[in-house]
Amino acid sequence: MRKTHEIRTLRDMPLSPLIRFGTSTWTYEGWQGQIYTRKYTKTAFTRECLGEFCQYLYRGQPLFRTVGNDATFYRPPSANQLTRYLTQIPEDFQMCFKVWEELTIPTYAKHARYGSRAGQVNPNFLNADAFTKLVLQPYRDAQFGPNTGPFLFEFQRHGMPAEEFIEKLDDFFDSVSAEFRYAVEIRNPGLLGPRYHDMLRAHGVAHVYNHWSYMPPLAEQHQRMKTMTAPFTVIRLLTPLKMTYEAAKKRAEPYDKIVGELPEMRKDTASLIQEATAENRSTYVLVNNRAEGNAPLTIQALIDRLQTER
Repeated sequence: MRKTHEIRTLRDMPLSPLIRFGTSTWTYEGWQGQIYTRKYTKTAFTRECLGEFCQYLYRGQPLFRTVGNDATFYRPPSANQLTRYLTQIPEDFQMCFKVWEELTIPTYAKHARYGSRAGQVNPNFLNADAFTKLVLQPYRDAQFGPNTGPFLFEFQRHGMPAEEFIEKLDDFFDSVSAEFRYAVEIRNPGLLGPRYHDMLRAHGVAHVYNHWSYMPPLAEQHQRMKTMTAPFTVIRLLTPLKMTYEAAKKRAEPYDKIVGELPEMRKDTASLIQEATAENRSTYVLVNNRAEGNAPLTIQALIDRLQTER
């Protein structure tokens, strides 16, 4: 009986303020009745539900202290859009924005949405001036700074030689403002190693530990990286390993329950968080519904694990 009481007491204790959990985005209809209890019109839901998302409690504490913004991968936000976010989020809340794909694609995919550019080399790949003017400036204009988490540079799988890619990244981070924080997510496992690690560490940029279809497990990524590279770290739990995005999406929809736990992912995530916290690094954990089916429930399970393990 006493042990049960001790476990409950530990579970009621708040996590270290260095740890921030959030989801990849927040506008999921499948969370109605779970995260969202207010009545929204169809058109108002996307615009207005962020405030309720931020207020959701688990064991008396806010469950979400960060969130990913995937939409900014397709278009940078305007200062007005950022100002609207500020009206809905708490003072201590931080959003992690994906960087516009126009700056992170070496060559445009042969996809209809790229029109005549499909298959062409991208002249704006890692263009520091464009990043400063088109991506960073709206955050300055909206005075969004204190609520800005790390900017997420997501690089899809590409055929660029490793040395060339790392050199371009090195030059880019040499040229951009150090007032913001940056994190790099790669989909080419062969890049993981000393050269990539040392370049990130030299700029105080984090490697994004991503649990994604064709990347190694989180623990193996860390083994190849040896150490964390910035005063903060980012973990993104996206899809089961060795499963395509389409299969993960079909498995998880409509995102209202856990459809399959991923024990190794949970264990590795907890270990990375514990290591980062012990080293006084802040951690941003962003969970996608397609990992286990319901991101909020995955986050709750991770919190329970962290609280009982300590």
